[in-house]
Amino acid sequence: MNVRLSLVGFALAGITAQAAAGTLVINAGHVRNGRGGSFAHQQITVTDGRIASVAPGRGRADIDLDRYTVMPGLVDTHVHLDWHFGADGKIVRAANDTPQQAVLAASEHAWLALQAGFTTVQSVGSQWDVPARDAINGGRLPGARVLTSIAQLTKDSGDPDALRSRVRELKAAGADLIKLFATAGLGAGGGQTMSTAQIEAICSEARTQGLRTLVHAIGDSGVRAAVLAGCTSIEHGTFASDDTLRLLAERGTYFDPNFLVLHNYLEHLPQYDFSPEVAATLEKALPVTADVLRRARRLGVRIVLGTDAVAGAHGRNAEELVYRVQEGGEVPADALASAQSVAAESLGLGTRIGTLAAGYEADLVAVDGDPLTDITAVRRVVFVMRAGRIYRSPGAEAPR
Repeated sequence: MNVRLSLVGFALAGITAQAAAGTLVINAGHVRNGRGGSFAHQQITVTDGRIASVAPGRGRADIDLDRYTVMPGLVDTHVHLDWHFGADGKIVRAANDTPQQAVLAASEHAWLALQAGFTTVQSVGSQWDVPARDAINGGRLPGARVLTSIAQLTKDSGDPDALRSRVRELKAAGADLIKLFATAGLGAGGGQTMSTAQIEAICSEARTQGLRTLVHAIGDSGVRAAVLAGCTSIEHGTFASDDTLRLLAERGTYFDPNFLVLHNYLEHLPQYDFSPEVAATLEKALPVTADVLRRARRLGVRIVLGTDAVAGAHGRNAEELVYRVQEGGEVPADALASAQSVAAESLGLGTRIGTLAAGYEADLVAVDGDPLTDITAVRRVVFVMRAGRIYRSPGAEAPR
């Protein structure tokens, strides 16, 4: 199904994106380069949307961020851009949504993510992500750079041959990745639902097509099957054993445990019509998520940052960093890298984004404070640049 939006005359009050062409010089009080490097008093030169140089200096500049910490734009590897609440404050189910509402929600939420310092998000996934992605990535709408799976594959999506065909169809439709559900949800215990043959068919065909795979896998058997099938990234992994986590580390499989989605559901129980039993399940999952994050980090798993942001969480993506440090025991530098260079690598964009260095795209965010000593500084975004365009400057009020 094709959907087009008329974007002529789109405007955001008080916000003007500066053109990406030409050269800008930025003074930065501190630079965190996304790979563990930390430097004081740097000058960043941006030319035609890319970082031309980063060098010590405090000279004349076009933009003064000398009071702030400047970092690469943050990356959220797992969001659902089209999820939104309706006029009654309740979650809008897909069956009751309209294309217009879904596309507008996706566009709005990509904008909120950008204002929160997230210059790239991966939405997994809805067909209504596509027009929003194309408009944003094409420069016709402001927002975080968008990648999308377009659809989600489940145990009911067909036998292995049908699933291979479906992967090829999604590739032809412009999918950036493939999303699959290897297990049931948290409330159902997270047991494996897809057969191992189905998982292997999807992930092997995706590799053949040059696509990454992102796997919803909560129980240990589903996580292990997905890793053995060569899938790219495991989402949630709530009940993964140490042996399975070691396998992730050995295979180089990325891992994305999620805190924000659990907190967000708990904060919006009436809006999702969740029962007390569901609330209890969500509460119990928080310490388990903290435990699997600690074990994965100790065992050397490559951890990325994804929020599983749904309605109510969009624009609050940075809270995942706070939860991972405060509840999950993450070292702030590791948490930040998971949202910068490591996340970029997991998307196949490690040579383009996620690092603040010469040659990379000029995706920059400045925060008031130092997140290495106070992770809550990620909440205090004062400057956002994506691909050399400025979308937020000190003194601009944050969107609500």
